[in-house]
Amino acid sequence: MNVTARTPGLGEGVLSFFIQDLREGGAERNVARLLNGVVARGVPTELVVIEKRGSFFDELDSRVRVVELPEKRTMTSVLGLKRYIERRRPRALVSSLTHTNVAAILANALARPRTRLIVVERNQFSLNRQLKRGLVRFAYRLVPRLYRQADLIGAVSEGVRDDLADKTHLPADKIEVLHNPVVSEGLAEKAEQKVDHPWLQPGQPPVVLGVGRLSTQKNFPLLIETFAKVRAQRPARLIILGEGNLRAALEQRIETLGIAADVDLPGFDANPFRYMRHAAVFVLSSDWEGLPTALIEAMACGTPVVSTDCQSGPREVLLDGRLGPIVPRGDAVALAGAILATLDDPGDRAARLARANDFSLERAVDRYLSITGVS
Repeated sequence: MNVTARTPGLGEGVLSFFIQDLREGGAERNVARLLNGVVARGVPTELVVIEKRGSFFDELDSRVRVVELPEKRTMTSVLGLKRYIERRRPRALVSSLTHTNVAAILANALARPRTRLIVVERNQFSLNRQLKRGLVRFAYRLVPRLYRQADLIGAVSEGVRDDLADKTHLPADKIEVLHNPVVSEGLAEKAEQKVDHPWLQPGQPPVVLGVGRLSTQKNFPLLIETFAKVRAQRPARLIILGEGNLRAALEQRIETLGIAADVDLPGFDANPFRYMRHAAVFVLSSDWEGLPTALIEAMACGTPVVSTDCQSGPREVLLDGRLGPIVPRGDAVALAGAILATLDDPGDRAARLARANDFSLERAVDRYLSITGVS
């Protein structure tokens, strides 16, 4: 991969990040954390977005300069991003998510001078590609050719790296694993904040917790089916934090199973850590992941965890099941058994905390500053 030489410009020293917006999602939360960690090191930091919307803007350090492009669609944002690169001349540009990565590569190819460009895959390329339609799906088709023009390709886990290399024929040794900045000092502080939910007060039955967007990927129907089996054997409750287009279908399934009195879907909460801190067990029921942020967050709160054996991340994070049960994807019976066993034996809290720290903000910032040439 070629690094194009640049002349000094107006934005010399600026480290820039590009993403569509900061709506509620794991990728968006992690980009916001990374920005805060970088700017806290005294590095001039800018965030370029297609739309300035999303709750994670509320968590963004005021020292991060936000630039909203005039175009409101990813593929039409190419010229606006090109003009940004030419005007600001950042030291490097870090782009996240496949369709915005493609736009960033096209913009950088047109810019004079170009900047150092790092594109980061944050989820399973092959599985996400199947769900996309229209221009976004077309962007996925361009990846095998265009990603070669980036100065560095990043992947948030070993599984994401291997999947991307396999499906695009990009050399695996040209794809760097860049773990998400999941754990920071602020997480522990937020975990200790008061939670008003009546089910999380002392003396209540144990709470099973799921966290994530109410989407196909997270497979919350499986978690609901599983909880019905758990509830048939012992008193327990289920809370699923998140919002999405499957809410109505999930609520209907809860009613059909007759467990509505013991299941709550409160919606998105900017501080899920206080829920994690008080839950008896956190469950990742996903069909696929990139690097499962919520799973690591729960471990950082000391919470016992159970996961499906989805691609990718759970085996990497849980050290092949040594830090929490891993069950076959889509298997409600096995998942229920693992939850019941974990309620009886929560496992080693100290080991979970230590492993979560491997995904700390400090380590991630060190890595990003190194690959962007800032340090």
